[in-house]
Amino acid sequence: MTAFLKYEQRGHVVTLSMSQPEHRNPLTGNTAVPEFLAAVERIDADATVRAVILTGEGPAFSAGGDIRKMKEQSFGDVNGMRIREDYRGGIQRLPLALFNLEVPVIAAVNGPAIGAGLDLACMCDIRIASEKARFAESFVKMGIVPGDGGAWLLPRVIGLSRAAELSFTGRMIDATTALAWNLVSQVVPQDELLAAANRLADEIAANPPQATRMTKRLIREGMHMSLASILDLSAAYQALVHQTADHREAVSAFLDKRTPQFGG
Repeated sequence: MTAFLKYEQRGHVVTLSMSQPEHRNPLTGNTAVPEFLAAVERIDADATVRAVILTGEGPAFSAGGDIRKMKEQSFGDVNGMRIREDYRGGIQRLPLALFNLEVPVIAAVNGPAIGAGLDLACMCDIRIASEKARFAESFVKMGIVPGDGGAWLLPRVIGLSRAAELSFTGRMIDATTALAWNLVSQVVPQDELLAAANRLADEIAANPPQATRMTKRLIREGMHMSLASILDLSAAYQALVHQTADHREAVSAFLDKRTPQFGG
């Protein structure tokens, strides 16, 4: 079977490309989840990686769940508890892995991101979209609920009211609306998407990698922790990065008016 996820590294930047364009890069009914988990583990263990780009091959970013497999699961003689365990041991491992990955991840949304495909984009830290991108939290159209964490992710990205509007209607929005709703931070022409994503990744990768990883962790933990707890965690992280060679290099380069060189 052909691999679902292509892993390519350029300097400090890894690009992950979903590569089943003939099926619009589905996240179920294939090896997508275990391949994502393996890629996250590889990235987390590689200190040379400072930024990640996630995109899709072909016209779609990801169509989400494989509807044909969904029919087999729902229409066949399958126990409900088995379906529950399939979710817990399958697609639900993906948001936990990406949430805990300390390296910043940029979703370069090249086309439609539907259902779990939209939620996958929301698992990333930054989203930029081509002008051909479309977005839909479309589970309700299939008579199901967001089973992959979308009910937690989407409101934190675009706010409760707009997340509810998308979730309750299943409506699709275009890239311009996504930008206005803060679902994405940039919209660029289709042929400039990966170049824009790489420029952003390079800008991130130019910074001290340990400070960047800890900053991401603070932002992620801040999504569910109290201010007092975040302040306490920030103090602990600050104590660590104050002792790094990259901190000393940053201060010295600033005072010497030169470009710093960070070794991680």
